[in-house]
Amino acid sequence: MQTIILGIFLILHGFVHLLYAGQSYRLFELKPGLLWPDSSWAFSRLLGNDTTRLLATLLLALAALGFMSGGIGLFFRQDWWRLAAIFIAAFSSALFFLLWDGKFQALDAKGGVGLLINLAILALVFVFKWPA
Repeated sequence: MQTIILGIFLILHGFVHLLYAGQSYRLFELKPGLLWPDSSWAFSRLLGNDTTRLLATLLLALAALGFMSGGIGLFFRQDWWRLAAIFIAAFSSALFFLLWDGKFQALDAKGGVGLLINLAILALVFVFKWPA
């Protein structure tokens, strides 16, 4: 049962990354007036907001694929699922940190909750080796 719950959770977390990819590509707004990832402290000055949004879209789609693959690998009891989940959670955490605008307002809309979820995934899978 734990395997099914974590597998579904990883896949759903991947779908949320697709929502953020849609936000970054401006297909829709997750929250009215949300301009994320514009003004990214790491990329916007160097690349400009348009290129930052395109880069964010591609990398978030890659993260979504990684989470979904990890969940599917867990369902099929593949040995690599744990490594995939650890890698993609770390990748996603770094990505949201780099795309952050440096302001502490509305962190929930800028991936703050996703960052906490990634840290929980890392703790459960890497530290506690859950599920066994």
